[in-house]
Amino acid sequence: MVYNLITLRDTVRVPPHRFGEPIDKVILEIAREDFEERVDPDIGMLIAVLSVEEIGVGHIIPGDGGVYHQCIFKVLSFKPKIGEIVEGEVVEVTDFGLFIRIGCTDALCHISQIHDDFFSFNPKQSALLGQESGQSIMREDRVRARIITLSLDRGIIKVAVSMRAAALGSYEWLKRWAEELQELREKGITLETKKKPQKAKKVEKEKKKKKRKRRKKEEKKA
Repeated sequence: MVYNLITLRDTVRVPPHRFGEPIDKVILEIAREDFEERVDPDIGMLIAVLSVEEIGVGHIIPGDGGVYHQCIFKVLSFKPKIGEIVEGEVVEVTDFGLFIRIGCTDALCHISQIHDDFFSFNPKQSALLGQESGQSIMREDRVRARIITLSLDRGIIKVAVSMRAAALGSYEWLKRWAEELQELREKGITLETKKKPQKAKKVEKEKKKKKRKRRKKEEKKA
């Protein structure tokens, strides 16, 4: 997750009823109320105003009883990036996909982006079940995914992720995959040697197909 510590300059209005309080404390409280959880297209979501670094001289605007100060703050922001690998917890399962809590927002993993298998929603278990693999995914499962789309618009961060790649998906899937891989290694089988018989079968199938075509041509000529 991409978190950034940034310096932000902005104007803070101190209302008249707070003139007698320590100015640094008042401005920090007002800044937190005004800025935290705001979404900016350039810097992402402002998670927290950590400190006030500088307070400028106050200015009064005619007709306004407040005092305006130009201030500099240290702010913690959250801005995910496309292509970033993220980890989180499944917080909701629906018939169209999963919502995964990543940092301070929820990302959607559409049902088509969960796995190469076809998944269907089981309302009784509130889970998505793979038809061929038998794998399942449900609420509170921990997962790893990759950000594929990102939108920061109208004060909202919208994130979509995919788990259709190696080393992505449910922690349980990844754990089983690692165990199976270890068993193969102990037997002296690698992924490459496992693929060779499948490749040989494909080549043999193509040869037989070509032979049948040649035979049909010869029969037509005869």
